[in-house]
Amino acid sequence: MAAQGDLFEGRSWVVAPGPQASADAVEAVRTIAEAAGSVVLIMTPDEHDAAVAAVSHVPQIAASLVASRLRDLPSGAVALSGQGIRDVTRIAASDPGMWTQILAGNAPAVRGVLESLAEELDAVLEALRHLESDPNQGSVGARAVLARTVADGNAGHALIPGKHGAPPTTYATVIVVVPDEPGAVGRLLHDVGEAGVNMEDLHLDHAVGQPFGLAELSVLPAAVQPLITALSSLGWPVHE
Repeated sequence: MAAQGDLFEGRSWVVAPGPQASADAVEAVRTIAEAAGSVVLIMTPDEHDAAVAAVSHVPQIAASLVASRLRDLPSGAVALSGQGIRDVTRIAASDPGMWTQILAGNAPAVRGVLESLAEELDAVLEALRHLESDPNQGSVGARAVLARTVADGNAGHALIPGKHGAPPTTYATVIVVVPDEPGAVGRLLHDVGEAGVNMEDLHLDHAVGQPFGLAELSVLPAAVQPLITALSSLGWPVHE
């Protein structure tokens, strides 16, 4: 019911041969995957399970847990939500039945990643308890734990492949104020194209109670000033 012709176009397809798999069988599956437009990777079953636990299954659990913290917040607190919470919880809207099956099917690998994550979370909690009880003295070690946690996240994020699977690229962000009206985003994208700038990513953040939003355009650093100049000349409110 959910089939579409380009469903696997440009997507990773892992072929994980079992110990009894013949070379002909592996090649047959590879041929099917490539015919669907996928990028084929060969892994052992254990390698596959460990990989998807870290890059897919645990992120789903983390997003769901963070999003669940919003349930009991007053509406005024939830109204403060910005792009950060939207980014972190985007996949929290996934189907519970489907994800129960996925997590149950990969329970050993998911448990291993979560246990490691829990150890680091415990260290963060201990650091916060220390800062809460002694915020001014003897807190260097606790602050170092927090700084290392964020820095380790930076290092991990830097490993995520960039566009078309290329090495990661650092982009700059240009923020444009966009009226919340039909066709506004389309006009902006048209004007970006007319400026000869290739947009690498786009985030939209709607202002609370205001008839406009903020479009965050990710571009190569060298394109920032030409883009700002071009959009400003067309009347778009722009800033870095």
